[in-house]
Amino acid sequence: MPDASSQDVELSIVVPALNEQITVGEFVDWCKEGLERAGVKGQVLIIDSSTDKTSEIVLQHGGEVLLTPKRGLGRAYIDAIPYIRGKWIVMGDADLTYDFRELAPFVEEFRKGAEFVMGSRFRGSIERGAMPALHRYFGTPLTTWILNRIYQGHYTDIHCGMRGLTRAALEKISLKSQSWEYASEMVLKSARLGLVTAEVPVKFYKDREGRLSHHKRMGWFSPWLAGWLNLKVMLVYTPDSFLLKPGMVVTFLGLLLSLTLARGPVTIGHVGFSLYWMLLGVTCATLGYSCIQIGLLARVMHGLRPGFVDRVHGLLSYNRGMLISGGLMLVGAMLLGTLVYRYVRHGLRLEAVSHPAILGLLLIVLGFQTFCFTLLLEMAQRVTPKSHE
Repeated sequence: MPDASSQDVELSIVVPALNEQITVGEFVDWCKEGLERAGVKGQVLIIDSSTDKTSEIVLQHGGEVLLTPKRGLGRAYIDAIPYIRGKWIVMGDADLTYDFRELAPFVEEFRKGAEFVMGSRFRGSIERGAMPALHRYFGTPLTTWILNRIYQGHYTDIHCGMRGLTRAALEKISLKSQSWEYASEMVLKSARLGLVTAEVPVKFYKDREGRLSHHKRMGWFSPWLAGWLNLKVMLVYTPDSFLLKPGMVVTFLGLLLSLTLARGPVTIGHVGFSLYWMLLGVTCATLGYSCIQIGLLARVMHGLRPGFVDRVHGLLSYNRGMLISGGLMLVGAMLLGTLVYRYVRHGLRLEAVSHPAILGLLLIVLGFQTFCFTLLLEMAQRVTPKSHE
């Protein structure tokens, strides 16, 4: 790093680079101009995994360089955390596609109290040819819509590479993703942690003459791979969002059918409800209960909802879970016992369907699921850090 290391830093510009010698010098100049326009003291930190002269050029233009192995964008940001000196951070690309001369909107939002500031190309401007039509009109709008529906968000461009957050927010988010999916992980976790968020317009330019984007370097499948990885992150960090409430509804309907038909077929008006309806109820109750358990475990393991983990462990303690599972299995075994008794009494033959026995099987399954869930919850408590207060 240059002699600037001793200066007080408000804003750190932290950007990974891979073989960007064509653009990185001008990029550092843009950053310095942006810091001056915004009226803040800053740090320009390039995390470099290049095999060309990128690092040398950065130092010549007064930037700082952190040399790291090539391990993915997300990992580059994780590696950079100990070297970030500013209380505010702006991330992006060193290819001159994002205009880092315009940092003032980010700084204004930070000063207003924002913890996570998202750039938006759709609210700003997109130079013709800068974004493929598939990304602009399908991929980005679709994934943004999905995320907004899950988290009740109001973003217009969740894949914008230029974004900012406070140093404290970055530590709270605790990035785990090693590749492109870090971008979605940041957005998802900021929502789950309840960070104060804002969105600002940014300008997006096409690649400079002689430069190929990293997606084009990797081939036609690269954008699809990036989209798949981002979708994976959405699913991994949000199973509770699409499993808990539907699971509760399906479980209720399943139990309603199973308990109503436990004593035998029922006719309501001209509609008959018999064995097949009860089997549907058993299936719904089993699947719905599994959805509830997975959703609760996801929330506990991620620990992104303040106080939620403690409430779950207080409500679903080990002793209480074992008592519930034991009670369900005992009642289920008693109901199933009536079928076994009739089976033995009639010479090891069954002459009719036993609805109470089917209910007994359901209770045994639910009891065993509760037993397993209790064990998993107890194990998660031992290995998962406490939720953020």
